[in-house]
Amino acid sequence: MTLHEIPLERRTLHGHFSRDLEPVVTIDSGDTIAFACLDSGWNVEPGTKYEPRDPELDAGHALIGPVEVRDATAGRTLEVSVDRVVPGAWGWCGAGDWSTPLNERLGLTTGGVYLHWELDATSGTGRDDRGRELALRPFLGVLGMPPPEHGMHSTTPPRIWGGNIDCKELVEGTRLYLPVPVDGALFSAGDCHARQGDGEVSQLAIECPLERGELTLRLSELEVGTPIAWTPEAWVTFGFHEDLDEAASIALDAMLELMGREHDVGRADALALASLVVDFRITQVVNEVQGVHALLPHDALAFPTNS
Repeated sequence: MTLHEIPLERRTLHGHFSRDLEPVVTIDSGDTIAFACLDSGWNVEPGTKYEPRDPELDAGHALIGPVEVRDATAGRTLEVSVDRVVPGAWGWCGAGDWSTPLNERLGLTTGGVYLHWELDATSGTGRDDRGRELALRPFLGVLGMPPPEHGMHSTTPPRIWGGNIDCKELVEGTRLYLPVPVDGALFSAGDCHARQGDGEVSQLAIECPLERGELTLRLSELEVGTPIAWTPEAWVTFGFHEDLDEAASIALDAMLELMGREHDVGRADALALASLVVDFRITQVVNEVQGVHALLPHDALAFPTNS
């Protein structure tokens, strides 16, 4: 299998999803891409934006790609193996100071705060400008493909083909499975988060550049209708919808299907067991559509074998 180094340059950066974008590289199933990326806000360093940047075409997250995968046809499944995520040396986060429904409910549309972080990928720690230290858990917030419709599409909402999932579980060692929406897949990635909590309630994680990411892309025989992931700790299924209840239902439906496949149980049996061993979490509440993910720990269902 081949390692493809994708340089960080104007040609490889974009700020929207579209099936009309030309691929920056074409790879075979099983190949690995390696790349660096700007932070989500197109910052080269704190306070300095990347130039040139088109205000319309680059309005969204700074993404690397798209990557064309040979033989990836619409309706197949793309497996994204997260092999390496190394954050850059700095990051930032904040809260308040802008109008969102949540900020309005909390009375935090003015008087916000911004925190600047020094990040040490070797020790896995970050320290903010007030001296507070946190352990890092880096992941890529955006992993996905464009909708099948032609034209420009925002990078903000997650979709069934991935995108701005913003799930803190998708760390190194993860395998993410996505339905392929268009021939060639046209996969893009970016939005490195050095650390984030479930919900991403302020609208920001520790936003940081990506020093190096390595992803292996391969076609899978696993059939999925919504993103699912195998992480070092659990199976994870996702639901995205404007209504949080609907998002939860979508994630649960996918989890019941997964449990049936992995553990050979019927749907009602799976639901009964899910009520005991599956954890539901709010992925994020800030990306225009709500995200819910369901987690089934790998050791949760250790059925004895009949001898």
